[in-house]
Amino acid sequence: MEVLLKKIEDLRQRFLQIKALLDIDGKQVKERELRLKMSAPDFWSDQTQAVKVSKEVEELADEINTWEKIGLEIRELEEMIALTSREDNSDLSLTDLSQDLENKYLELEKEFSRLEFLSLFSGEFDRLNAILSIHAGTGGVDAQDWTQMLERMYLRFSEREKFKVEILDRNYGTEAGLKSVDLRIVGAYAYGYLKSENGVHRLLRNSPFNADGLRQTSFALVEVIPELSESEVELKEDDLRLDVFRSSGPGGQSVNTTDSAVRITHLPTGLVVSCQTERSQHQNRENALKLLKAKLNQRLLTKREEQEKVLKGGVKKAEWGKQIISYFLYGNKLIKDHRSNEETTDVEAVLDGDLELFIEAYLKYLKQ
Repeated sequence: MEVLLKKIEDLRQRFLQIKALLDIDGKQVKERELRLKMSAPDFWSDQTQAVKVSKEVEELADEINTWEKIGLEIRELEEMIALTSREDNSDLSLTDLSQDLENKYLELEKEFSRLEFLSLFSGEFDRLNAILSIHAGTGGVDAQDWTQMLERMYLRFSEREKFKVEILDRNYGTEAGLKSVDLRIVGAYAYGYLKSENGVHRLLRNSPFNADGLRQTSFALVEVIPELSESEVELKEDDLRLDVFRSSGPGGQSVNTTDSAVRITHLPTGLVVSCQTERSQHQNRENALKLLKAKLNQRLLTKREEQEKVLKGGVKKAEWGKQIISYFLYGNKLIKDHRSNEETTDVEAVLDGDLELFIEAYLKYLKQ
């Protein structure tokens, strides 16, 4: 019982540290101030601002209640363990009680660890959905195959996290793989989870596309941007050029007999987006506009707030020396993040979507 008591005391200390780090007391003060503001007679005169304040209060209340609840559970369990430890341990009923307390501690520690991990998501946009794009870089057909492997990895990760994925666009390679793909990933903290993937991913392996099986280095650029709920960019029809064409599949074959694919060019910036995954031209246009707004919002934010490193990590070429993560798929297989220095030999698990080891290491790296 003394061991269990020490464990719960350690958990309480971790709780106090996280509570101080997140400034829960300060957030309680802010919540009270905002609720007072909401009680003003003219609060709803500016509906846009009122909705924004109401949402902030709701988010603050959820966070405060979550940490207060687990703090109360830790205190109650600590009291029960302390009380039980003073009893006669020879009593069989107390032995059963001790096991129950151990099980409760394990459940509580698991829930606390989950919340502790979520506390690493402290960025302004971490709660939002994400637009994730992958572009094949240096490496020819191997790079295109690598792009498709990364797409599968992120689809599997999204499935594990119960995120919804919309494929906005797929540009197939002529021989194999993908030249590029754009995904909309919907779910709480989708951007917070995936922002660590921003940058160049390097693959080293014996090429399956080379008759001699020679070692090949391939690159792919992953870009992740938050999908803002309110667009700060006004799209004017005169600023857009819309082109339609037939959707194409693997090997360049046509997959539709009508011009359903859409390409939109934003004339003031020269930014081009395309969507061809839907059979409906209207739906492809909607998806393309969604993608264009996200990319323009990101440009605006990085320019105004100098958040390029946070949002996109700067403009990078998918080539040698620029990689953030290397995947060694030959010999003693290894995956290594060059920022956090986290690494693993379980490459199959990572490529199957198990990314939490690297995500947590990167988020802790950001806190340094």
